[in-house]
Amino acid sequence: MRIAVPKEIMNNENRVALTPSGAQTLVHDGHEVLIETGAGEGASFLDSEYEAAGASIVGTAEDTWAQAELLLKVKEPLESEYQYLRPDLTVFTYLHLAADRPLTEALVDANTTAIAYETVTDRHGTLPLLTPMSQVAGRLAAIEGTHHLLSTQGGRGLLVSGVPGTQPARVVVIGGGQVGASAVAMAHGLRAEVTVLDLDPHVLQRFDDQYAGGVRTLISDPATIEKELQEADLVIGAVLIPGSAAPKLVREETVKKMKEGAVLVDVAIDQGGCFEDSHPTTYDDPTFTVHDTVFYCVANMPGAVPNTSTWALSNATLPYILQLADKGWEKAVAENPALKAGLSTHKGQIYSAPVAEARGLPLATLD
Repeated sequence: MRIAVPKEIMNNENRVALTPSGAQTLVHDGHEVLIETGAGEGASFLDSEYEAAGASIVGTAEDTWAQAELLLKVKEPLESEYQYLRPDLTVFTYLHLAADRPLTEALVDANTTAIAYETVTDRHGTLPLLTPMSQVAGRLAAIEGTHHLLSTQGGRGLLVSGVPGTQPARVVVIGGGQVGASAVAMAHGLRAEVTVLDLDPHVLQRFDDQYAGGVRTLISDPATIEKELQEADLVIGAVLIPGSAAPKLVREETVKKMKEGAVLVDVAIDQGGCFEDSHPTTYDDPTFTVHDTVFYCVANMPGAVPNTSTWALSNATLPYILQLADKGWEKAVAENPALKAGLSTHKGQIYSAPVAEARGLPLATLD
């Protein structure tokens, strides 16, 4: 199969969908691998490394897309890439269609087969292709959030750990999944005073056991969120409903009552955001203010650490890429329920229940 990897074009998105070692594995398996020139440079992978692995370098995005049977990306196709979608193309990437009507319509109109990393679900019910980027994003959320607490960044002027005799920053993490767990680990390691909110008592029990009571755990409900946010210096929104738009858990009225210079990091922004006032930002202009608080809503946070992120993502995706390439998408999806859960669009129809519900479109099935 001819597998192609274009250069990502989102603002400050330096990840690439395949490492040179991943390309070598695919070539050794009998597949043709095409890499757009410069696709890996932002992640410190040179064209020469891909060529040494047996891949071919393609000069333009147009040619890369045109030659692909299976196209691998990191981020969802942007509007300028919609022109490359076609019926005989399979796209394997993060899609987040529940929060992206234009892309959903573009894929449907082009009759493109699209499989979403974020809804591939293994036999344990976990999301193996979302997990590595959730871990990166959660850790970065704590790093970026504490950075923006500096007065030079518009924050409250706090050192997250404090020093002896001073109060450390109060960090509230909403959601105890992979993103939340990674954010808690980083914030706790930075010696912040950390509280995690979740709906599931069993999730909170794990935090209590792991940190031996060193992290506060509370059941998440509107009253608790409002109370905790009034005392918070940094809030990290880490809520995920697989394939669906994120619920709006933090209302503007709550933000009005927060401390001046408090920072809110919305990691759920790819799925529409879990704060009412959130809208996507970029690394060129990452923050905006709402009632004297600082909102940080960069939609591709792992793109800031592209080498780490690319290795983590490629390690997770490569076994699934091999299945799609070796068997073709139809047989691979039919034989592997994990990939079947990732199928989003095919021949102008929606195969993901959360996307169909969000977009008000009928749900198709392969059965």
